[in-house]
Amino acid sequence: MDNDSKFPLHAAAREGKLLKCIIIKQKADPKQARKKDDDGRLPIHWAASSNQREIVLLLSQQKDFDPDVEDDVGWTPLMIAASVKDNEKLVELLLSRGADVNQTNHNGQTALHLVASKSNMEVARLLLDSKPPASARVRDKRGQYALHRAAAVGSVPMVNLLLKNKSPLNATDSSGYTALHHAVAEGHGATAVALLKTGADTDKRDSDGFLALDLAPDKEVRKYIEREAENEGIEI
Repeated sequence: MDNDSKFPLHAAAREGKLLKCIIIKQKADPKQARKKDDDGRLPIHWAASSNQREIVLLLSQQKDFDPDVEDDVGWTPLMIAASVKDNEKLVELLLSRGADVNQTNHNGQTALHLVASKSNMEVARLLLDSKPPASARVRDKRGQYALHRAAAVGSVPMVNLLLKNKSPLNATDSSGYTALHHAVAEGHGATAVALLKTGADTDKRDSDGFLALDLAPDKEVRKYIEREAENEGIEI
């Protein structure tokens, strides 16, 4: 028996088949909603991953619904929804159902870490404006804040938003990298300059003894950062 046959509600949720979900949930096997499939996921995890808001709404109406139920790697429906593009309405739904905005997965990451990696500003604002709000001061198991991730992908708007929400600017991760180290190492000159403008420390060295500017992937990136910093009156 294949996985879809064993777990028809999971398959219907993944494929966005709302009517089939209703039939299975109400008549065929109502307990399917609480069973993990061979991938360690519940139907609501699949529905969140495929942006099926109506199916998530249906599944969230069960009596013992847990908005923070984890799959086998510790991801909640909110984490999954937050990491998928154009999922703002689904994120809003899960927050309205009481999802814990600061719950961490097995890697110590919150939904905000995942959103920062995707540069999804709308969802980031939803999380930071929720009650209680998402915290920009949570470290994952690599010692990284969401700010480190935003810097690594080169999102200036995300970096500024996280700093506005009290993310530590000069904190180091397990490799001794600050957000500035990440931005420079990935060649994101504009992000590096944005961090410098907010007071990023240029004197911090990583675990191998390198300053952030030492990690520039080429001379052009370093020259750009140095030139823009000089234009802003920043000594580096």
